[in-house]
Amino acid sequence: MHERAAEFEAERGHLLAVAQRMLGSRSEAEDAVQETWLRYEGALADPAAREQVRDLRGWLTTTCSRICLDVLRSARVRREAYPGQWLPEPVVRAAPTADGFAPDPAERAVRADQLGTALLVVLERLTPEQRVAFVLHDVFAVPFATVAEVLGTTPAAARQLASRGRRAVTAPNVTRHTADLAEQYKVLAAFVAAVESGELDRLVEVLAPDVVVVGDSGGHFPAARRPVVGAELAGRFLLGLFGQAARYGDVHARPVLVDGALGWQAETVFRDGRPLRMVTSFAVHEGRVTGVFNQLNPEKVAHLSGVGGEDWPPRF
Repeated sequence: MHERAAEFEAERGHLLAVAQRMLGSRSEAEDAVQETWLRYEGALADPAAREQVRDLRGWLTTTCSRICLDVLRSARVRREAYPGQWLPEPVVRAAPTADGFAPDPAERAVRADQLGTALLVVLERLTPEQRVAFVLHDVFAVPFATVAEVLGTTPAAARQLASRGRRAVTAPNVTRHTADLAEQYKVLAAFVAAVESGELDRLVEVLAPDVVVVGDSGGHFPAARRPVVGAELAGRFLLGLFGQAARYGDVHARPVLVDGALGWQAETVFRDGRPLRMVTSFAVHEGRVTGVFNQLNPEKVAHLSGVGGEDWPPRF
């Protein structure tokens, strides 16, 4: 039992990464990984059965992916009934240094398989089968034969599903996020300075012409019900949003990595006295901000640790 548990724990981080990318929900991903453990215990408790599995990571990834596929198929109705705009639960980690290097080798390794919020949002447009095929093959390099096994189809059909997912992810109207961390630090420093100046023209210079702003409050706080698109509209909206937040009282914020991209975590008090936590992530392409994603649904950020005493604005 202890040996099996140790084997599984060694793969837990990988399985969580797979499930998070497929489901866009930390809590659902954790449930999927726990269900994977139960199936592992049920199927491989017999030493003879365990000996037949030469690639344990592959077996666990396949099992977890099947569980995620079932969740995705049932999640469609829930997504359609969601109040306002939907964003994934943020995976928040300490921000690395401005030169792009994480504080330690373990943190650098974690970032190797992370995706930005922009891509996770695009993945929501895919069918469950396309999403599973794309994530497994294009993100985690799982062979199409294994992808086909997960989906209950042929390798050729799995290849086609991944290809359709890839085309959707790279479509011309998709928010681009190509900047490395060094460029992200530079652009976000300019973004914060522009917001703090209150000058619309200065902020518009930092925003891409087709920038998109998405806010997910889950119906708990006021938020735009549709994406705000375009540099001038988005600029006015952002100046109003962050100016309003500052008027609520003290705002504390710190730079963080959100799904592998640079952003911030902030805390303040809403005008009715409720605590308001927000995680903001960005997409950056060719020196400008192409996407701003504000997650302020308490159900999706309640698990995060506090910001501490760092004041607004966050320093990049």
